[in-house]
Amino acid sequence: MAKEKKGGGAEGRGKLRIRMIGSVIGCPEKQRATVRGLGLRRLHQVVEREDTPAVRGMVKKVPHLAEIVEQ
Repeated sequence: MAKEKKGGGAEGRGKLRIRMIGSVIGCPEKQRATVRGLGLRRLHQVVEREDTPAVRGMVKKVPHLAEIVEQ
């Protein structure tokens, strides 16, 4: 008999591919920190992150700097 795991694990969640589309030059420090928190460093760089409300919220805070490429 297999036991089910309890708790909020990452099973069943998809991945998001996020691309940096704008430069952080001249942006407020909070926006720079958000982009950095997503793991983006260079223009047109694409990173893969877990599809969580926190990550989606970060992308939503800087729509002029980052976009979701795929889900």
